[in-house]
Amino acid sequence: MNGTEALAERFEAHREHLRTVAYRMLGSLDDADDAVQAAWLRVDRAGIDGVENLGGWLTTVTARVCLDMLRIRRTRSEEPLAAAPEAVLERPGGPEPEQEAVLAESVGLAMLVVLGRLTPAERVAFVLHDMFAVPFAEIAPVVGRTPVASKKLASRARERVRGRAALDEVDLARHYTVVDAFLAASRGGDLDTLVELLAPDVVRRVDRFAVPTGVAGEVRGARSVAEETRMFAHRARLGAVALVDGRPGIVIAPGGRLFAVLRLSFADGRITDIEVIADPTRLAEMPLGAGAHDGRPLGG
Repeated sequence: MNGTEALAERFEAHREHLRTVAYRMLGSLDDADDAVQAAWLRVDRAGIDGVENLGGWLTTVTARVCLDMLRIRRTRSEEPLAAAPEAVLERPGGPEPEQEAVLAESVGLAMLVVLGRLTPAERVAFVLHDMFAVPFAEIAPVVGRTPVASKKLASRARERVRGRAALDEVDLARHYTVVDAFLAASRGGDLDTLVELLAPDVVRRVDRFAVPTGVAGEVRGARSVAEETRMFAHRARLGAVALVDGRPGIVIAPGGRLFAVLRLSFADGRITDIEVIADPTRLAEMPLGAGAHDGRPLGG
Protein backbone atom coordinates (compact mmCIF):
# COMPACT_ATOMS: atom_id res chain seq x y z
CA MET A 1 0.00 0.00 0.00
CA ASN A 2 1.51 3.35 -1.04
CA GLY A 3 1.23 6.63 0.85
CA THR A 4 -1.80 7.91 -1.06
CA GLU A 5 -3.70 4.67 -0.56
CA ALA A 6 -2.92 4.67 3.15
CA LEU A 7 -4.08 8.28 3.47
CA ALA A 8 -7.26 7.50 1.51
CA GLU A 9 -8.01 4.60 3.82
CA ARG A 10 -7.65 6.78 6.90
CA PHE A 11 -9.80 9.47 5.31
CA GLU A 12 -12.53 6.95 4.48
CA ALA A 13 -12.72 5.98 8.13
CA HIS A 14 -13.91 9.55 8.84
CA ARG A 15 -16.08 10.09 5.75
CA GLU A 16 -19.48 9.52 7.37
CA HIS A 17 -18.68 11.88 10.22
CA LEU A 18 -17.46 14.53 7.78
CA ARG A 19 -20.58 14.06 5.68
CA THR A 20 -22.74 14.64 8.76
CA VAL A 21 -20.80 17.80 9.62
CA ALA A 22 -21.11 19.09 6.06
CA TYR A 23 -24.82 18.30 5.87
CA ARG A 24 -25.57 20.28 9.01
CA MET A 25 -23.62 23.21 7.63
CA LEU A 26 -25.03 23.09 4.09
CA GLY A 27 -28.48 21.53 4.44
CA SER A 28 -28.11 19.53 1.23
CA LEU A 29 -26.82 15.99 0.88
CA ASP A 30 -25.48 16.63 -2.62
CA ASP A 31 -23.61 19.71 -1.42
CA ALA A 32 -22.34 17.79 1.62
CA ASP A 33 -20.90 15.06 -0.60
CA ASP A 34 -19.25 17.72 -2.79
CA ALA A 35 -17.75 19.35 0.31
CA VAL A 36 -16.32 16.07 1.60
CA GLN A 37 -14.80 15.32 -1.80
CA ALA A 38 -13.26 18.80 -1.92
CA ALA A 39 -11.90 18.25 1.58
CA TRP A 40 -10.28 15.01 0.44
CA LEU A 41 -8.55 16.80 -2.43
CA ARG A 42 -7.15 19.38 0.00
CA VAL A 43 -6.00 16.66 2.38
CA ASP A 44 -4.41 14.67 -0.44
CA ARG A 45 -2.42 17.73 -1.53
CA ALA A 46 -1.39 18.80 1.96
CA GLY A 47 -0.69 15.42 3.56
CA ILE A 48 -1.05 14.78 7.27
CA ASP A 49 2.52 15.11 8.50
CA GLY A 50 2.47 16.58 11.98
CA VAL A 51 -1.29 16.10 12.44
CA GLU A 52 -1.95 14.64 15.89
CA ASN A 53 -5.75 14.62 15.97
CA LEU A 54 -6.71 13.48 12.49
CA GLY A 55 -10.47 13.47 13.09
CA GLY A 56 -10.46 16.99 14.48
CA TRP A 57 -8.21 18.27 11.71
CA LEU A 58 -10.38 16.72 8.99
CA THR A 59 -13.43 18.31 10.60
CA THR A 60 -11.88 21.77 10.39
CA VAL A 61 -10.74 21.19 6.78
CA THR A 62 -14.30 20.21 5.86
CA ALA A 63 -15.67 23.19 7.77
CA ARG A 64 -13.46 25.55 5.75
CA VAL A 65 -14.77 24.04 2.52
CA CYS A 66 -18.35 24.44 3.75
CA LEU A 67 -17.74 28.04 4.77
CA ASP A 68 -16.45 28.81 1.27
CA MET A 69 -19.52 27.13 -0.25
CA LEU A 70 -21.89 29.02 2.04
CA ARG A 71 -20.25 32.33 1.15
CA ILE A 72 -20.49 31.61 -2.58
CA ARG A 73 -24.13 30.54 -2.14
CA ARG A 74 -24.91 33.75 -0.26
CA THR A 75 -23.15 35.94 -2.81
CA ARG A 76 -25.09 34.34 -5.64
CA SER A 77 -28.31 34.07 -3.59
CA GLU A 78 -28.30 30.35 -4.31
CA GLU A 79 -30.18 28.68 -1.46
CA PRO A 80 -31.29 25.07 -2.03
CA LEU A 81 -34.85 25.29 -3.31
CA ALA A 82 -37.80 23.68 -1.58
CA ALA A 83 -39.76 21.43 -3.86
CA ALA A 84 -43.52 21.20 -3.39
CA PRO A 85 -44.26 18.44 -0.86
CA GLU A 86 -46.05 16.42 -3.53
CA ALA A 87 -42.93 16.40 -5.69
CA VAL A 88 -40.81 15.17 -2.80
CA LEU A 89 -43.20 12.35 -1.97
CA GLU A 90 -43.68 11.28 -5.58
CA ARG A 91 -40.06 11.29 -6.73
CA PRO A 92 -38.53 7.89 -7.44
CA GLY A 93 -37.19 6.01 -4.44
CA GLY A 94 -33.58 5.20 -3.87
CA PRO A 95 -30.89 5.52 -1.27
CA GLU A 96 -30.26 9.25 -1.61
CA PRO A 97 -33.80 10.49 -0.74
CA GLU A 98 -33.93 8.01 2.13
CA GLN A 99 -30.50 9.04 3.42
CA GLU A 100 -31.36 12.72 3.21
CA ALA A 101 -34.63 12.12 5.08
CA VAL A 102 -32.75 10.30 7.85
CA LEU A 103 -30.18 13.09 8.09
CA ALA A 104 -32.87 15.76 8.14
CA GLU A 105 -34.73 13.95 10.92
CA SER A 106 -31.53 13.59 12.95
CA VAL A 107 -31.11 17.36 12.92
CA GLY A 108 -34.77 18.39 12.95
CA LEU A 109 -36.61 20.06 10.08
CA ALA A 110 -37.18 23.28 12.02
CA MET A 111 -33.50 23.38 12.95
CA LEU A 112 -32.44 23.02 9.32
CA VAL A 113 -34.78 25.84 8.31
CA VAL A 114 -33.42 28.30 10.86
CA LEU A 115 -29.81 27.25 10.27
CA GLY A 116 -30.33 28.35 6.69
CA ARG A 117 -31.03 31.88 7.92
CA LEU A 118 -27.70 32.33 9.68
CA THR A 119 -24.71 34.03 8.13
CA PRO A 120 -22.05 31.60 6.86
CA ALA A 121 -19.71 32.33 9.79
CA GLU A 122 -22.53 32.06 12.35
CA ARG A 123 -23.65 28.73 10.94
CA VAL A 124 -20.17 27.24 10.91
CA ALA A 125 -19.38 28.44 14.44
CA PHE A 126 -22.71 27.21 15.81
CA VAL A 127 -22.57 23.82 14.12
CA LEU A 128 -18.96 23.15 15.11
CA HIS A 129 -19.37 24.21 18.72
CA ASP A 130 -22.95 23.37 19.66
CA MET A 131 -23.36 20.22 17.58
CA PHE A 132 -19.84 18.78 17.56
CA ALA A 133 -18.24 20.32 20.67
CA VAL A 134 -15.29 21.80 18.75
CA PRO A 135 -13.44 24.30 20.99
CA PHE A 136 -13.53 27.95 20.00
CA ALA A 137 -9.73 27.97 19.79
CA GLU A 138 -10.07 25.55 16.85
CA ILE A 139 -13.09 27.31 15.35
CA ALA A 140 -11.34 30.69 15.29
CA PRO A 141 -8.93 30.00 12.40
CA VAL A 142 -11.75 28.39 10.39
CA VAL A 143 -13.95 31.51 10.49
CA GLY A 144 -11.04 33.95 10.57
CA ARG A 145 -11.86 35.41 13.98
CA THR A 146 -10.39 35.37 17.47
CA PRO A 147 -11.69 32.72 19.90
CA VAL A 148 -13.65 35.43 21.74
CA ALA A 149 -15.23 36.67 18.49
CA SER A 150 -15.97 33.09 17.48
CA LYS A 151 -17.77 32.54 20.78
CA LYS A 152 -19.86 35.65 20.11
CA LEU A 153 -20.71 34.32 16.64
CA ALA A 154 -21.99 31.06 18.11
CA SER A 155 -23.90 32.88 20.85
CA ARG A 156 -25.61 35.16 18.34
CA ALA A 157 -26.46 32.16 16.18
CA ARG A 158 -27.87 30.31 19.19
CA GLU A 159 -30.22 33.19 19.94
CA ARG A 160 -31.41 33.32 16.34
CA VAL A 161 -31.88 29.56 16.20
CA ARG A 162 -33.93 29.54 19.40
CA GLY A 163 -36.10 32.44 18.30
CA ARG A 164 -37.87 34.98 20.49
CA ALA A 165 -41.17 33.93 22.01
CA ALA A 166 -43.99 36.46 22.33
CA LEU A 167 -45.59 34.52 25.21
CA ASP A 168 -44.76 33.70 28.81
CA GLU A 169 -43.43 30.23 29.57
CA VAL A 170 -46.76 28.82 30.76
CA ASP A 171 -48.74 29.88 27.68
CA LEU A 172 -45.85 28.88 25.43
CA ALA A 173 -45.83 25.36 26.86
CA ARG A 174 -49.62 25.06 26.56
CA HIS A 175 -49.61 26.18 22.96
CA TYR A 176 -46.75 23.85 22.08
CA THR A 177 -48.80 20.97 23.50
CA VAL A 178 -51.74 21.88 21.28
CA VAL A 179 -49.56 22.23 18.18
CA ASP A 180 -47.77 18.94 18.83
CA ALA A 181 -51.13 17.19 19.09
CA PHE A 182 -52.46 18.98 16.00
CA LEU A 183 -49.47 17.97 13.89
CA ALA A 184 -49.66 14.36 15.09
CA ALA A 185 -53.38 14.18 14.31
CA SER A 186 -52.78 15.81 10.92
CA ARG A 187 -50.18 13.21 10.01
CA GLY A 188 -52.45 10.38 11.09
CA GLY A 189 -55.64 11.76 9.59
CA ASP A 190 -57.33 11.62 13.02
CA LEU A 191 -60.47 13.60 12.29
CA ASP A 192 -62.00 13.46 15.79
CA THR A 193 -58.82 14.73 17.45
CA LEU A 194 -58.45 17.50 14.88
CA VAL A 195 -62.01 18.68 15.53
CA GLU A 196 -61.35 18.64 19.28
CA LEU A 197 -58.20 20.77 18.89
CA LEU A 198 -59.90 23.37 16.69
CA ALA A 199 -62.22 26.11 17.95
CA PRO A 200 -65.77 25.71 16.58
CA ASP A 201 -65.42 28.93 14.57
CA VAL A 202 -61.80 28.37 13.47
CA VAL A 203 -60.76 30.01 10.19
CA ARG A 204 -58.14 28.63 7.79
CA ARG A 205 -56.65 31.12 5.34
CA VAL A 206 -54.11 30.28 2.67
CA ASP A 207 -52.19 32.20 0.00
CA ARG A 208 -52.09 31.15 -3.65
CA PHE A 209 -48.56 29.78 -3.38
CA ALA A 210 -49.49 27.10 -0.86
CA VAL A 211 -52.28 25.09 -2.46
CA PRO A 212 -53.32 23.84 -5.90
CA THR A 213 -55.66 25.91 -8.06
CA GLY A 214 -59.25 25.39 -7.02
CA VAL A 215 -58.65 25.07 -3.29
CA ALA A 216 -60.62 27.70 -1.36
CA GLY A 217 -58.61 30.57 0.04
CA GLU A 218 -60.64 30.47 3.24
CA VAL A 219 -62.39 27.68 5.13
CA ARG A 220 -64.46 28.12 8.29
CA GLY A 221 -65.60 25.78 11.02
CA ALA A 222 -63.85 23.00 12.92
CA ARG A 223 -65.32 20.11 10.93
CA SER A 224 -64.56 21.67 7.53
CA VAL A 225 -61.01 22.66 8.49
CA ALA A 226 -60.35 19.23 10.02
CA GLU A 227 -61.58 17.42 6.91
CA GLU A 228 -59.39 19.54 4.67
CA THR A 229 -56.42 19.07 7.00
CA ARG A 230 -56.85 15.31 6.73
CA MET A 231 -56.71 15.64 2.93
CA PHE A 232 -53.28 17.25 3.23
CA ALA A 233 -51.84 14.64 5.63
CA HIS A 234 -48.94 14.06 3.21
CA ARG A 235 -47.81 17.64 3.79
CA ALA A 236 -48.06 17.27 7.55
CA ARG A 237 -45.58 14.39 7.34
CA LEU A 238 -43.05 16.93 6.04
CA GLY A 239 -43.83 19.38 8.82
CA ALA A 240 -42.31 20.23 12.18
CA VAL A 241 -43.30 22.34 15.15
CA ALA A 242 -41.43 25.64 15.28
CA LEU A 243 -41.67 29.13 16.68
CA VAL A 244 -43.49 31.14 14.00
CA ASP A 245 -43.68 34.89 14.51
CA GLY A 246 -43.10 34.39 18.23
CA ARG A 247 -45.73 31.69 18.74
CA PRO A 248 -45.83 27.92 18.30
CA GLY A 249 -46.66 27.04 14.71
CA ILE A 250 -45.62 24.62 12.00
CA VAL A 251 -43.08 24.71 9.19
CA ILE A 252 -43.53 22.54 6.11
CA ALA A 253 -39.97 21.84 5.04
CA PRO A 254 -39.19 18.98 2.63
CA GLY A 255 -35.59 18.02 3.28
CA GLY A 256 -35.27 20.96 5.67
CA ARG A 257 -36.02 23.51 2.91
CA LEU A 258 -38.84 25.84 3.81
CA PHE A 259 -41.96 25.51 1.64
CA ALA A 260 -44.65 27.00 3.89
CA VAL A 261 -45.48 27.95 7.46
CA LEU A 262 -48.68 27.65 9.46
CA ARG A 263 -49.09 30.68 11.68
CA LEU A 264 -51.55 29.82 14.42
CA SER A 265 -53.68 31.72 16.93
CA PHE A 266 -55.12 30.20 20.12
CA ALA A 267 -57.88 30.71 22.67
CA ASP A 268 -59.00 28.50 25.54
CA GLY A 269 -56.62 25.70 24.58
CA ARG A 270 -57.80 25.47 20.97
CA ILE A 271 -56.62 26.78 17.60
CA THR A 272 -58.75 29.69 16.42
CA ASP A 273 -56.96 30.75 13.27
CA ILE A 274 -54.65 29.01 10.79
CA GLU A 275 -52.81 31.09 8.21
CA VAL A 276 -50.89 29.04 5.65
CA ILE A 277 -48.11 31.13 4.10
CA ALA A 278 -45.98 30.01 1.16
CA ASP A 279 -45.36 33.35 -0.54
CA PRO A 280 -41.52 33.45 -0.81
CA THR A 281 -41.38 37.15 0.04
CA ARG A 282 -43.43 36.73 3.20
CA LEU A 283 -41.54 33.59 4.19
CA ALA A 284 -38.22 35.44 3.93
CA GLU A 285 -39.51 38.08 6.36
CA MET A 286 -41.22 35.68 8.79
CA PRO A 287 -39.47 35.40 12.20
CA LEU A 288 -38.77 31.71 12.85
CA GLY A 289 -37.09 29.75 15.60
CA ALA A 290 -36.43 26.10 16.34
CA GLY A 291 -37.24 26.52 20.04
CA ALA A 292 -36.45 23.73 22.49
CA HIS A 293 -39.87 22.56 23.65
CA ASP A 294 -39.38 18.87 22.91
CA GLY A 295 -36.37 18.48 25.15
CA ARG A 296 -33.93 18.17 22.24
CA PRO A 297 -30.92 20.42 22.85
CA LEU A 298 -30.59 23.21 20.32
CA GLY A 299 -27.33 21.67 19.25
CA GLY A 300 -29.09 18.51 18.07
